[in-house]
Amino acid sequence: MGDWSYLSSLLDKVQSHSTVVGKVWMSVLFLFRIFVLGSAADKVWGDEVSEFYCDTLEPGCEHACYNWMFPISYVHYWVLQITFVSTPTLIYLGHAVHIIHKEKRMKEHLRDSPNGNALKKPKYTDERGKVKITGILFYTYITQLVVKILVEVGFTLGQFFILGPVFIVSYFHCTLSPPCAKFTGAQCYISRPTEKTIFIFFMLVVSGLSVLLNIIEIIYLLCKKRRDARKKLLSNEHALNLEPYPSNPAWGGVSSQYGGYPLPPLSSQHLTNLCNDDKHMDSINKEKDT
Repeated sequence: MGDWSYLSSLLDKVQSHSTVVGKVWMSVLFLFRIFVLGSAADKVWGDEVSEFYCDTLEPGCEHACYNWMFPISYVHYWVLQITFVSTPTLIYLGHAVHIIHKEKRMKEHLRDSPNGNALKKPKYTDERGKVKITGILFYTYITQLVVKILVEVGFTLGQFFILGPVFIVSYFHCTLSPPCAKFTGAQCYISRPTEKTIFIFFMLVVSGLSVLLNIIEIIYLLCKKRRDARKKLLSNEHALNLEPYPSNPAWGGVSSQYGGYPLPPLSSQHLTNLCNDDKHMDSINKEKDT
């Protein structure tokens, strides 16, 4: 197997740009796919050519039967799958690094500018420098998750279409003609079929787990976005409710004496009329008394 250190170092940088579910997916990719494939699967499938045997002396029959049984090596197929599944994540990493670098340059430009707003908060990073999946990064992240799901499903279906059933048989009858004998064919034997079958099942289960984690992450991001939008709406409504009503300086302090309800201002003519009404009522009361 080749060296996975370069790909591992790139994927390790994605840890700081992912969600909690994304970190779990990355751990599954490292531990159950790259590590197992590099340490164990290569040894199990290393003898698939050297230990493949057919009871025939026909030239080229054994190679033809092997190519018919294994059109592509399982290990090479899984390497291609891991590479293609990791590619959308690496593309998202490049886009996130580009956006953050662009935001930092803009912030430095505003800080150096005499009329710039140095107190403007960054959109894609918080106070600790952690990336916030929002704006264009949110759509890029969702897109790479959808692409990974499609790639995983496509490779799983392709494995059944190209390599056939999951179970590896210990022997099979090859009837390829030519180069094998036209009527008798050849009986071919495969080494360690049980181990190979177990690893096929293991890689299929890990692929299904990867798809499940990607679906959970999409649901998590959509729910988080909806919850943040609801919190923002409630905070805006609360801020509007706390705003004081505009006051009229002509009301003076009259409104505070009547339970907070504003009263119209009294002019001098109104006050004169009120005084005349009071004097008229006093004269009527005196006449009644006499």
